[in-house]
Amino acid sequence: MDAGDPHAHLVAIGADAFPHVSGSLARHLAATERLLRNWGSRDALCIAGLYHAVYGTDGIRGSLAGVDRRGEIAAIVGAEAEALAYLYGACARATFHPRIGTPDQLRFADRFTGSEYAIGKPALRDFCELTIANELELALASEAFHKEYAAELSALFRRMEGLVSAECERAWRAALTH
Repeated sequence: MDAGDPHAHLVAIGADAFPHVSGSLARHLAATERLLRNWGSRDALCIAGLYHAVYGTDGIRGSLAGVDRRGEIAAIVGAEAEALAYLYGACARATFHPRIGTPDQLRFADRFTGSEYAIGKPALRDFCELTIANELELALASEAFHKEYAAELSALFRRMEGLVSAECERAWRAALTH
């Protein structure tokens, strides 16, 4: 394995064998990265999309790597992409998601540390774009997921208006509001 190849590294740490909503976690991660690339996102955000669940998420049991391996992951994907992947994985969704679109949206809730801290607008924008890419990929890959969660996701994504790219907004509206 090339130490700098993020795709090969995911396979090496078990993403192909990690079950997910519509196949392996590796498939979902690669498809999330593709959505972000299709929207013209910068490379660090695309790679964060590829690694967004490396530490697990509030919606996934288990992880490919513990947060004690952040340095190793950063060496593979770069510091910016790793920080975004950490932010996504660390999100305490029940606390933070309702804050998006409110004056409290820059106060992040970290499930790993149990703490809350300020995040900047650029980090919030990246978090929102990554959130939409992740959830939209699931909705596109699984009709059952789409049927069950489309209304809830649409409500969350509407609160993200002005925080995501026009391409991202067009994509989720086309997929979820038909």
